[in-house]
This record gives sequence, C-alpha cells and structure tokens, in this order.
Amino acid sequence: MASLLSPPLNLPLNKANDGSLRALVTKTLSKRDVVFRKHNGRNVQFPVIKAKTSLETDVLDKDSAEAVNDKDDFGVVGMHHVGILCENLERSLHFYQNILGLPINEARPHDKLPYRGAWLWVGAEMIHLMELPNPDPLTGRPEHGGRDRHACLAIRHVSKLKDILDKAGIPYTLSRSGRPAIFTRDPDGNALEFTQVD
Repeated sequence: MASLLSPPLNLPLNKANDGSLRALVTKTLSKRDVVFRKHNGRNVQFPVIKAKTSLETDVLDKDSAEAVNDKDDFGVVGMHHVGILCENLERSLHFYQNILGLPINEARPHDKLPYRGAWLWVGAEMIHLMELPNPDPLTGRPEHGGRDRHACLAIRHVSKLKDILDKAGIPYTLSRSGRPAIFTRDPDGNALEFTQVD
C-alpha cells in the first residue's frame, strides 16, 4: 500500500504526435488519483481513469496500468522475518519467550552465523534475534513506540497482553488513535506494536 514516504507514481497520461516528434507527457499522481484493487491476489495501484478532456489527450485505460504494475512484479507474497538486534541473547529470549510466549524455530540455523542469535515464530513469520551491538541509543527515544522504528505484531486480545505487561512491570503506551493497539519496548529499547485483529 502506498504511503506518504513512497515515491510518486509516474504514468503516461497523453501522447502528442507532431509528425516525426513524439512526446510522452507524465503527471505525478496524488493519493486522490490512485485506487487500490486486488490483482493476482495482491493489492495493486491503479490510476483513476478520467474522461478525455481534449482531442490531444489519450485516455489511460486499466490494461495499461496493469501492464506497468506487472512489469515491476517480482512476486512479493508477504513478510518472512524481522531482524532485531539485542545485546544479551538470554535476556531477550526471556522477554520474547517467557513474557510474549513466542516459540523458537529450531529448524532455522543459529550456529552457522558469526554471531549468536535465535529465530522466533510469530504466526507464520519470524523474528530473528541477533546478538550484535545496537547502534540505537537507549535514551532520547520517544516514549510512545509508534513514533519510533517498530515492528507490529497482530494479536487477538490487547487487554490480555496489557495484563501480562502489567504483571511483568513492563511499561507500555496505548494507541494514540484509540484503536486497539499497545506499544512497548524490548530490553534493548526496540519498539514493538501489538495491534488487535479479528
């Protein structure tokens, strides 16, 4: 899905023909000019089709928009894992396994890399804990993890996680928008969001 940080989508809107010279004119599309539709099982950006305004302007049809997106389709199917740096693997495993209840994926190689680490299941995806120096400071970070780099995990019950964090004495903040979501940090200051889904 497009975000405010995504580069603008440039698509051809009209072609001018003055004999031997052909010019291709592009226009940067705003969020109002783009709709999202399912195509081959994934969300794809399509430009909003506008009526022809003059004889010189061609109408951009849906087929040409699909061709532009198909050209760039390299087969994204989902998120595989998120890498998280930790200073002390045992301390982090206590948090991720004992507090959050994430099981280790024993099938993933942890002894073939030049640093200690562990792979934890998060549904069908994983977190890869890596014991490496963390370049991020522990102080001066926003209290609310939603204003910092963070990984978001989908959960069923925010209220149950809130009780678990309260019992463990782990600070958290709730979503500023009022939706059912909770933000906390792991022992290394990495921000985590847990958003409630049906």
